[in-house]
Amino acid sequence: MTSSTSHPPNATRGDLFDPQCPTRRLLDRIGTKWTSMAVKVLAEASPEEVRFAELQRRMSGISQKMLSATLQGLTRDGLVGRRVEATVPPRVYYRLTPLGLTLEEPLAALREWAEAHMAEVDRANRRSQEDTAD
Repeated sequence: MTSSTSHPPNATRGDLFDPQCPTRRLLDRIGTKWTSMAVKVLAEASPEEVRFAELQRRMSGISQKMLSATLQGLTRDGLVGRRVEATVPPRVYYRLTPLGLTLEEPLAALREWAEAHMAEVDRANRRSQEDTAD
């Protein structure tokens, strides 16, 4: 890993092409559709918090188990903050941390690209399947 002048002096910058670099694991976690959707919902609500059930409602198709795993990973990585109210049942709230807010812009650009080019990618996939069927 190499140092970067754009980061704090004690921080090191990752190297995606180094097989031992944790950057690869981080990209695996933040590169999922569920992470992108969770970050979008939380960014739209920022600085307010969003309850677990509301996140699940707004992220159509996500299971409770997958949402829980996604939020645990984002919380562990310092991208999402979690607050629990000691009620019965407990109320759990989530919000993006300042670090998490910095992720919204690049993920938004990726979502925009995917939405703009999905038809082209679908056509390429169909052509590829037709070519392999021959």
